[in-house]
Amino acid sequence: MPYFDAASSAPLHPVARQALLASFDEGWADPARLYREGRRARVLLDAAREAAAEAVGCRPDELTFTSSGTRAVHTGIAGALAGRRRIGRHLIVSAVEHSSVLHSAELLEAAGGSVTQVAVDRTGLVDPAAYGDALRTDTALACLQSANHEVGTEQPVGAVAEVCREAGVPLLVDAAQSLGWGPVAGAWSLLTASAHKWGGPSGVGLLVVRKGARFAAQGPVDERESGRAPGFENIPAIVAVAASLRAVRAEAAEEAARLRELTDRIRARVPRLVSDVEVVGHPVRRLPGVVTFSCLYVDGEALLHELDREGFSVSSGSSCTSSTLTPSHVLRAMGVLSEGNVRVSLPSGTAEEDVERFLAVLPRAVTAVREKLGAPVASQVAREEDVLVVDSLGKRCPIPVIELAKVIGDVPVGGLVRVLSDDEAARLDIPAWCEMRGQEYVGVEAADQGTSYLIRRAT
Repeated sequence: MPYFDAASSAPLHPVARQALLASFDEGWADPARLYREGRRARVLLDAAREAAAEAVGCRPDELTFTSSGTRAVHTGIAGALAGRRRIGRHLIVSAVEHSSVLHSAELLEAAGGSVTQVAVDRTGLVDPAAYGDALRTDTALACLQSANHEVGTEQPVGAVAEVCREAGVPLLVDAAQSLGWGPVAGAWSLLTASAHKWGGPSGVGLLVVRKGARFAAQGPVDERESGRAPGFENIPAIVAVAASLRAVRAEAAEEAARLRELTDRIRARVPRLVSDVEVVGHPVRRLPGVVTFSCLYVDGEALLHELDREGFSVSSGSSCTSSTLTPSHVLRAMGVLSEGNVRVSLPSGTAEEDVERFLAVLPRAVTAVREKLGAPVASQVAREEDVLVVDSLGKRCPIPVIELAKVIGDVPVGGLVRVLSDDEAARLDIPAWCEMRGQEYVGVEAADQGTSYLIRRAT
């Protein structure tokens, strides 16, 4: 069964498995002890730290192993903010950061600090100048992911790091999605990563704090991991992390070129195979194995189930999923279509024939979901003076857009359609539909319930 969700978690790399099993016999003792078993464990831990530091591009004593990538982010942000508390309590993040960063930002705001979110364009890219504009005299820290976890867009970390360096503000880079492909360039001050993203075992993260960066660990601390990650080290997993990172780096250049060709194929052919599709994310500045697209008139959860039945594991940022009733914050920040969203993230070793079979299966999967959704009943459409009103209150995506599409032809060119909806996704999907179909999105009006979206027929 083709697994196309590597951006969530990559399959365990064979080298990681070998290293994990081999180190169980040597890495079980306390590395802080001076007897023979402890010294063996210490040798393994130190060697793993040196290997990981070499891959990151930092000193071994700057790198800490944490219990997860999320823990690395939380610890890194909290420690950096505490270390610069005399400067101020202002944090800068991009609008498309991972939830672990945004949750840390919410915690700061709840404690009386302030947060500036830097907007992105429709490809998910930040403007380095916008980070410069957001800097203040009380800015303690700025955060920027190296590459986006949902659409694959790679950020201009080097340029943003330089802007922050000139202002004397440290930059924390969330490198979870990109570190397996190569080191993060630029004058960043802190970096975090998560091993399971590149094929290492889950439950191990990396936190790098470069020398010179002010940092004050928060919460109870002990003597382990420089006081930044208390608790007994999982040495077998740490050894596997370092071994797998070195292995994927050795394969990265060749595998990146191969996966990029496969995702380019998906990006080019999906719009030709399936009608009313928007491919999202930057067309050039993106991770090798990630491609994301959204399909009009499709329930995201239903489409994922349909693809699962065909043997494909993919993910979605659509609001039409069981885990959320609101669109992905990434898609919302980009202002792109959210309904029927599919993220394909190919793991290393993905076969070309699996991609071809996915492209063959996708059109009939989308068609099956669209047919199941059907058309609005007549009672849902009414006329209000010279405006055609579509009442889709209480209906979730993609029904509001489906109902709009069904009736737009019933008004003359220049005529208006009002869609009443209380679905959060409609704020993204109705304007996106208008842009895709050449219709004019007029805007929103006050409504007794939900929101009234006004559309003028242009074609």
